[in-house]
Amino acid sequence: MDNIRYEQKGNLAFVTLARPESMNAFNYDMLVELGQITESIRINPDIRLVVFTGAGERAFSVGADLKERKTLTDIKVKRNLYKIGDVFTAIEHLPQPTIAMMNGFAFGGGMELALSCDFRIAADTALMGLTETGLAIIPGAGGTQRLPRLIGEAKALELILTARKLTAAEALTYGVVTKVTPADELLQETAQFADAILANGPIALQQAKFSIKHGMNVDLQTGLAIERKAYEVTIPTEDRIEALTAFAEKRKPKFKGK
Repeated sequence: MDNIRYEQKGNLAFVTLARPESMNAFNYDMLVELGQITESIRINPDIRLVVFTGAGERAFSVGADLKERKTLTDIKVKRNLYKIGDVFTAIEHLPQPTIAMMNGFAFGGGMELALSCDFRIAADTALMGLTETGLAIIPGAGGTQRLPRLIGEAKALELILTARKLTAAEALTYGVVTKVTPADELLQETAQFADAILANGPIALQQAKFSIKHGMNVDLQTGLAIERKAYEVTIPTEDRIEALTAFAEKRKPKFKGK
């Protein structure tokens, strides 16, 4: 694919936005490719965790490709709006845990991609924000919905209505990112964080994510019922028996995702 670089290392998948000359801005072709890759990841049982990042050192993604946007009819702008929303929702709904490795600027749709991931690890040089109101539009790929769910309504209103750009340190204070690391240690820190997740049972990881994601917006009793059903999925697995055996034998378990 021309606009996305994909690599799988063991059970870890790397998805890289690969338009560094445009600071990894999203044009329509890139969105189509990203959607295709996301679908292939969703159904791949060998992938247990996904990292999304941007090519080059300057940008994770600066959002929509405004050069392309200027050439589009209103109908095609709407096409792009629905496509980016659908793709980011597909990323949010991936059964595997996801990490946005934020190596640089993350504005507009780039920030919304990061918000679609479960975790955000940022280089200390990164700058980010939902800046759309400065362009007389609003965040349209989930930003007005995911950000307040993450950091609260008042803080989200502040950041979106002012179109404020946050440093990585400020983003950490606001609760937007999970961790901030020196730029030259970003890949290492992300890999270590990923390893801490990958050391655990693959089916359990997916069921825990499912339980949390689907339980967040329902009442407590419904959430507890979702949790119970998710737990039941893990009971007949080989991995659960392996974990008990490994504990008894005082060794690390070897999970197979079965």
